[in-house]
Amino acid sequence: MPKVLILGGGLAGLAASAALGRAGYEVHLLESRNFLGGRATSWPVSGDTEVIDNAQHVLLKCCVNLLDLYERLGVGGKVRFHREFFFIEPGGRTSVLKRGILPAPAHFAGSFLGLKFLNLADKISIARAMNAIPRERHRKDLDAITMLDWLREKQQTPQAIERYWRQVLVSAINEELDRMAASHGFQVFWLAMIARPDTYEMGVPDVPLRELYDEQSLIQKAGVHLHHRTAVERIEVSNGTIAAVTAGGERFTADHYVSCLPFEKLFQLMPELPVEWSAFSHSPITGIHLWFDRPITDLPHATLLDRNIQWLFNKQEGRYLQLVVSASRNMTNMPRQEIIDLAIRELADFFPVVKAAKLEKAQVIKEVRATFAASPGLEEKRPKADAAYANFFLAGDWTRSGWPATMEGAVRSGYLAAEAVTRAAGNPQVFLLPDVA
Repeated sequence: MPKVLILGGGLAGLAASAALGRAGYEVHLLESRNFLGGRATSWPVSGDTEVIDNAQHVLLKCCVNLLDLYERLGVGGKVRFHREFFFIEPGGRTSVLKRGILPAPAHFAGSFLGLKFLNLADKISIARAMNAIPRERHRKDLDAITMLDWLREKQQTPQAIERYWRQVLVSAINEELDRMAASHGFQVFWLAMIARPDTYEMGVPDVPLRELYDEQSLIQKAGVHLHHRTAVERIEVSNGTIAAVTAGGERFTADHYVSCLPFEKLFQLMPELPVEWSAFSHSPITGIHLWFDRPITDLPHATLLDRNIQWLFNKQEGRYLQLVVSASRNMTNMPRQEIIDLAIRELADFFPVVKAAKLEKAQVIKEVRATFAASPGLEEKRPKADAAYANFFLAGDWTRSGWPATMEGAVRSGYLAAEAVTRAAGNPQVFLLPDVA
């Protein structure tokens, strides 16, 4: 079988490697670090044996290709799904959103009506907009307008926008409503909240993210050859094809090459590719890890309203909390201690026990290049898997995967690139699973 060289061991590279390796190709995966996962990974705390994620990554049951990859790697059982979303207001009042006995799209009707953080006018406006999504999800202009434009078009109340739409979408897309293409917001709500009654369920790994990338499974089940600490340094082009890749001081050759590198890295290596590089920019995520001397909450997770901190995840009996701020541009240049102080002040607004608790240690992790900014007009500029040379294919969440910059989008891109390789090799195969109906 043909030899395939895959550049980058993030989720896109893992997906392409697992698919092609299981299909019998000789796969070599090059990764610059000594572990896999890309921007969705974990590492030891400085001076400690504990391993933490850079930020809490979750999935929904509509992420069918990510779930498929976990099954290929034999780690599907390490993800726990939750059927309840907890919304907490300052002062501690809590509302729960969960499915009821009615079929989709009315499966949230009972709990939605009971949400205490929205008033009747908010709920009526949200219901009106939700009913419009199935009718309008194929509108031609959704990639040209922002999600905020569409919400205002649908006369959403300010509180509905801030406490419901923004709370869900900024975390899902990692972009603010006034910067986010409406097409991405539609996709999240259609697939996760409307299409089926169970697709909203949130999966949270029971283990550090790094443990989901089972290297032995890649090696033993897919026959993949892993090359750690092998950063790509040069990509050689000759007569319209890729001739070789230099990485870690070594020259690699193959029949086919798949780049799963971030767009900024690939631009440095191959600025001549037919990609409108200037259209791409980044949106950051900040993860805040706090360890207290006592339990702060017994909730497994919660979304916190009206504050900078958007999500809380209970990592260890309420004493170790992981907080997430998506699209965190306001924190990019904020000093570490200011972020910690802000997080503790805001947590105390929801959980008064914080005021009496002692903070034992803290970590702040800023992923400044966490995702591409999902801005209007970008979709048509995202390259397809086969938009490069005849033996060179593109993957990564920034490519045209059909999804925004999510773990699902990254896996989809890897599968699409793997399919392109099989077509070029004259033995076309299908790896991508269709979205839920």
